[in-house]
Amino acid sequence: MADLRLIYGFHAVTSRIRQNPDGVLEVYLQAQRHDPRMRDLIKLAEANGVRVISVDAKRLDGMAGSARHQGVAARVDASRRVHHLEDVLETLSEPPLLLVLDSIQDPHNLGACLRSADAFGVHAVIAPKDRAVGITATVEKVACGAAETVPYITVTNLARTLRELREQNIWVVGADGEAERDLNSFKHTGPLAWVLGAEGEGLRRLTRETCDELVRIPMLGSVESLNVSVSAGICLFEARRQRS
Repeated sequence: MADLRLIYGFHAVTSRIRQNPDGVLEVYLQAQRHDPRMRDLIKLAEANGVRVISVDAKRLDGMAGSARHQGVAARVDASRRVHHLEDVLETLSEPPLLLVLDSIQDPHNLGACLRSADAFGVHAVIAPKDRAVGITATVEKVACGAAETVPYITVTNLARTLRELREQNIWVVGADGEAERDLNSFKHTGPLAWVLGAEGEGLRRLTRETCDELVRIPMLGSVESLNVSVSAGICLFEARRQRS
């Protein structure tokens, strides 16, 4: 059964078309905009067989409500999510940047992680099917649309998936507070998967052992650890900073 929703903004709409064009029913574009960014989006939509509808700014404002739409909206079928990592990797024109979440059970943390993933251009979030919260209504609300734009891929065996990533020359890095190497000395601009652990527990033993490398976020204050979504944002920001 279709689950039709509206998403807004250039990044959200462009990402959805690139990652899952079959799930985009139509794109609404503000008629008054004719800049290069808008033309590029039109080309992308047409190349993927997505219907483009020109609407005036007032109608788009009404559709978006309080959301910041940037002159772009799309009606998508949220039930048609990407389910396989290979489907994502095959479409990329840059080295993959992945976020792997090991047993995150708090929906607010998962939603916040998805927001960070969207903000820093993560191509997919990977999580185990068991011992993880999955996409719930609370997750979607906290994610503020990111649950629709970032592919969320569940796997039955996380350690095996990490080994498969390594076989595809994707460097698998675990965030671990006990690691000897810190983020300031970590340098990597190629294919990368950041792995973060559950609230309070960190990475499970097998997950930790399967990583290529462990890196800690340097802490200067009195607290011993950060919320997983904060850690994810820091690690992903550093990955994007190095690539730029």
